[in-house]
Amino acid sequence: MSHRVIAGKAKGRRLQLVPGNKTRPIQDRAKEALFSILQDDVPGCYFLDVFAGTGAVGIEALSRGASHARFLDIDRMAIRTIHENLQITGLATAADVIQTDSLAYLRRHHVPHADIVYIAPPQYHGIWKKALLAVDDNPVHLNPNALVVVQIDPDEEEPTETRWLQRYDQRRYGNTLLIFYEYEPETDQVADSDT
Repeated sequence: MSHRVIAGKAKGRRLQLVPGNKTRPIQDRAKEALFSILQDDVPGCYFLDVFAGTGAVGIEALSRGASHARFLDIDRMAIRTIHENLQITGLATAADVIQTDSLAYLRRHHVPHADIVYIAPPQYHGIWKKALLAVDDNPVHLNPNALVVVQIDPDEEEPTETRWLQRYDQRRYGNTLLIFYEYEPETDQVADSDT
């Protein structure tokens, strides 16, 4: 399977895969479609790659001009692979990599605010919904008008009620479903978070 950076500074660089079969790398077609949708929001953004796996999505964001990317994964081999891929692409100086339980991280209160959050958890455990609701319950992770994108298998989709995150689009590419949310805080909530 091709696994490469599609566009930007590191275009064409081939990325390492995580050994074993625990991760599910995004297909190039879906990744290209994702960034054609996000394209105007990526330059200069702070990108949070949750359940990062190989780091391919956050690395694509950095290659296309994101100012910083933070990668989260609990798996030691995934963390090693992300570091290798950042070296391969020459993008390590704009990134930090944290070995952590992603759901626990999303419940933290003192974190950098992200402009785009990408959630691509292991399949069929309902983790995507837990992660999405963790962000919705604790929106200190988000800048106003931040975007949250969930990558799941279409069979995993189920109705999910959120308070601050407004679902505005979804796209299917084979066995990959991308669901897009925008963070719409109330004015007084933004004021509170700045104090």
